[in-house]
Amino acid sequence: MNRTTLSLIAGTAALAAVTGFAALNTPDASGAGPAGTAARLPVERTSLLCPAPSLSDIAETSYTSFTPVTQGAASGGKAELLAATEQSADGADASASGKGAKSGKDAKEKTAKPVLTPKDPGTPVTGDTSGGDAPALIGTAEGKAAPGWTVQETTEVAAGTGRGLQGVNCSAPDTEFWFPGASTAAGRTDYVHLTNPDDSAAVVDIELYGKDGSLKSTLADGLTVQPHASEPVLLSTLTDEKQDDLTVHVSVRSGRVGAAVQALDDKLGGDWLAASADPAPDLVLPGIPKDATAVRLIAFTPGDADADLKVRLASPDGMITPAGNETLHVKSGMTTAVDLGDVTRGEAGSLVLTPADRSVPVVAALRVVRGEGTKQETAFIPATGPIGTRATSADNSGRNSTLALTAPTATARVKVTASAGSEGGTAASKTYTIKSGTTQDITAPVPAGLKGTYALTVERLSGGPVHGSRTLAATEDGVPGFTIQTLPDDRGTVSVPQAHEDLAVLQK
Repeated sequence: MNRTTLSLIAGTAALAAVTGFAALNTPDASGAGPAGTAARLPVERTSLLCPAPSLSDIAETSYTSFTPVTQGAASGGKAELLAATEQSADGADASASGKGAKSGKDAKEKTAKPVLTPKDPGTPVTGDTSGGDAPALIGTAEGKAAPGWTVQETTEVAAGTGRGLQGVNCSAPDTEFWFPGASTAAGRTDYVHLTNPDDSAAVVDIELYGKDGSLKSTLADGLTVQPHASEPVLLSTLTDEKQDDLTVHVSVRSGRVGAAVQALDDKLGGDWLAASADPAPDLVLPGIPKDATAVRLIAFTPGDADADLKVRLASPDGMITPAGNETLHVKSGMTTAVDLGDVTRGEAGSLVLTPADRSVPVVAALRVVRGEGTKQETAFIPATGPIGTRATSADNSGRNSTLALTAPTATARVKVTASAGSEGGTAASKTYTIKSGTTQDITAPVPAGLKGTYALTVERLSGGPVHGSRTLAATEDGVPGFTIQTLPDDRGTVSVPQAHEDLAVLQK
């Protein structure tokens, strides 16, 4: 038997072993659709990044971590949140951020102890910190802890710039972010927080767009964010122009980062501004509180063409057109803002933007104000994608919590599950029907025998797309503090192509 024959036999045996392994380990066809389609399997690893919560010495911050129970998830695995080193780009003080760097020894000491240690899926766990030195956090979940892992960061500031309630969902690292709704106006102090979870440095560009287009920036080249570090950049240090409404574009040349804008106002409180959904011709901004006293829409189109948008409000009774704001013209490369006033008129609502003629991708956000006079507070609602399969909201006790769901194009059925409490209680579920073109503030279920905090998980069962948000409210000294987090899909599952034997490759 010659060498060629032996090689062919050996190759055939090896291929048979590989294809046999693939056949034995392909995903179960149940729930995978027709033969040859991709199966949906639980993800095995998730990364989340939480920005440094506050510079205020009187800030009180809580973290809530939760992983929903996912069928088919691994039996082992864990999640943890560790402090970022908070080094500046050059290893010294960062003039843009106003925060000093920690030494290598200090960084190691900080990262040695997890801020919190999540429990098994289905049960939330909480942690807290206080003061203005709390670092950004870098989180990793593996195995059973990974699918749908959600962490909420909530901060209360009793007085000073940005006083009130601030909240943000810790987010996955990415390479591009759009933030319509930032500002460099007098009385505003806005930071863009950049967190690098990886072992190599990330190089980031920050562009600012105002009412007349791109603003000249003092940042001549990309900003370097060191490995496992976080960099808060004060927007007013990037430009000399004072503008009420800006769109911030964060793009990553190399590596990846987490990004969020902290928007703080001297008189109107403040909150975190999460990134808008990717540029698209149709956008939904869900969950305007029914008692909102002022709503401002900020929009931007990054393309070469202007956008003309229909502006509609999905109310509890259906779609309505705000009087005097039927359409919005957004010039290419320029930030456009319009005041919608008390557009909800005492009812829950979601803003729906659609093309008036041709489709032009846009990004958008709402600045929402509650309260009157000197007792006002601000939160933001960025455009968000639909709840494809499932979305989760953590931290739902100790404050007034409102879940708003909208079905902009077709009626949908959803199931809302309240998890067990962090310190005790039994999970409870309820099914709801959201009629086409409406927004519903739903009375979500509460765990029986609740102790501690709990999470709400929303699953779309049938019908059209559903968008949602959760509002936390806590009045303090007459100030109606509140914060709003949108509910995009939790990306707890991923498509995995079906594998099968194909010995035809031996003939090639």
